[in-house]
Amino acid sequence: MLKDIFMAVLALVFSLLLVPLVAKLAIKIGAVDKPNARKVHTRIMPRMGGLAIYISFFAVLFLSQGMTRQLLGLFLGGTVLVLVGIVDDMKDIPAKVKLCGQILAACIVVGFGVRVDFMTDIFFGGMFQLSIFSAPFTVIWIVAITNAVNLIDGLDGLAAGISTIAAITMAIVGYASGQYLMASMAMILIGATLGFLKYNFHPASIFMGDTGSMFLGYNLSVLAVMGFAKSFTLLSLVPPLLVLAIPILDTLFAIIRRKMNNKPIFKPDKNHLHHCLLKYGFSHRDTVLVIYAVSAILALCGLIMTYLNSTQGILLLAVISVVIIYSAMKLGVIGKKEE
Repeated sequence: MLKDIFMAVLALVFSLLLVPLVAKLAIKIGAVDKPNARKVHTRIMPRMGGLAIYISFFAVLFLSQGMTRQLLGLFLGGTVLVLVGIVDDMKDIPAKVKLCGQILAACIVVGFGVRVDFMTDIFFGGMFQLSIFSAPFTVIWIVAITNAVNLIDGLDGLAAGISTIAAITMAIVGYASGQYLMASMAMILIGATLGFLKYNFHPASIFMGDTGSMFLGYNLSVLAVMGFAKSFTLLSLVPPLLVLAIPILDTLFAIIRRKMNNKPIFKPDKNHLHHCLLKYGFSHRDTVLVIYAVSAILALCGLIMTYLNSTQGILLLAVISVVIIYSAMKLGVIGKKEE
């Protein structure tokens, strides 16, 4: 674990040094974010900050773990996403093109052996093999989480902070369950993301862009597969769903909201969770901190879930679901009136 802490600090230092260089590069190549009616910021900002996270993460990961088949797949898939993200940060490519890039990245890492092989039967106990559905299920999982983190990236420090909380939770689970590779990778991701967060927390001097949000979502989804879904002692995919609940639910509610309003599901709006909290009078910084707190509570519930039996797990999940749905309706995250 001491080695992992050292590697996390090294990734942190690399990221701290790289972010200012990436910011200059972003401005030079035109990867900037201009304010509009849907966005919260009011001045032109450099994007593509996720490039610093990507370089720091893989540089330290390969230094720490060497090159294995699964890590090579993770690197190749991550590189595809980062390249797609860089182009999007420069030119705002169509959502369908980004989706194709996400599917390609997921297929690459799955092709290198990262996949959900089995799931827990929460009703009758035991495990069941996914067999031929293993690869498509894993691809759908990776693409879904990649998009979810991408969509939550709407305020300074929001996506980076939530991703850090998720990575911390995965590191804890990794050490507790003997999934030491996942734990080491999570620690390195924590360091690389915190280094970027220093520049991205409100008031931000750089945005991670799709380069960063897609890469973080992709990494977290793969870590969940390598850890939660591979361990016989854990309750199916519920723990990682809770760890990543904020981006997942924000995406799900956005789809429901847009369908209710007969809007295309890929059309951006200003009714995401952070937008609703801002409308309730929370400041930019307070909104981010509130979402951090909720994310941490849900992550804690995910950890608790790993120690419960099936009946207890279902009851806890039911209580959490009722609270989430009530809160979402109260805040207006789900509703027919869309701005």
